Amino acid sequence: MKDYSPRPDLLADRVILVTGAGSGLGRAASLAYARHGATVALLGRDENRLEAVYDEILASGGPEPAMFPFDLGVADDRAFETLAGTLVHHLKRLDGILHSAHQFFSLTPLSLQTLEQWQTLMRVNLIAPFALTRACLPALRAAPSASVIFTGETHGHQPAAFWGGYAVAKAGLETLTHIWSEELGEAAPVRMNTLIPGQVATTLRSRTHPGLAPERLPQPADLMPFYLYLMGDDSLAVRGRIVECAA
Repeated sequence: MKDYSPRPDLLADRVILVTGAGSGLGRAASLAYARHGATVALLGRDENRLEAVYDEILASGGPEPAMFPFDLGVADDRAFETLAGTLVHHLKRLDGILHSAHQFFSLTPLSLQTLEQWQTLMRVNLIAPFALTRACLPALRAAPSASVIFTGETHGHQPAAFWGGYAVAKAGLETLTHIWSEELGEAAPVRMNTLIPGQVATTLRSRTHPGLAPERLPQPADLMPFYLYLMGDDSLAVRGRIVECAA
């Protein structure tokens, strides 16, 4: 998959929603999807960052994106339903979602993690991807073929000390992927997978592994073959999978 070479029009005429689109892997994926023809719906808390990605896409000649400033940490069912309705109203369709937004505090023992921290970690990293996908499911079902990519984490896949609530939430995404894929069935127009980026030069990685020199790590752009493959129709048979970029 890392050697995958997508055709230039892989995502032509498609609408892809990317959460956490203002930075890191969400930003890189937004630019990659636009380069391959998609109209990207950019979602994030920081409007200035979204505007910067918006400008980058236009400067590169991609389809005009849409911006959705939105706080996943406080949204309720009504907010998610309104967001889904607004997106479809303005963009007319939805062909995929990349859940790249995340919340992380620090590496600490479970005995020092608070209930409030866990509630935030679960809400942003697990509950919001579920709730947003559920709200968008009617639009995704209406697409000829649609892909949902949840972003997992190495320490959610293989639990390790000090990762606490973040790892638990990310592990939950893997379970969510399996359950939802089984419920949808092989014939459904919507497929769901979890992608685990592994070690990559992002702000999160610099916080959790400060001793790793970023220039020695893969850059977000290096992982885009995985993101493009799972979003496009070349992966139609890939359903309910946990995909590790480092594998």
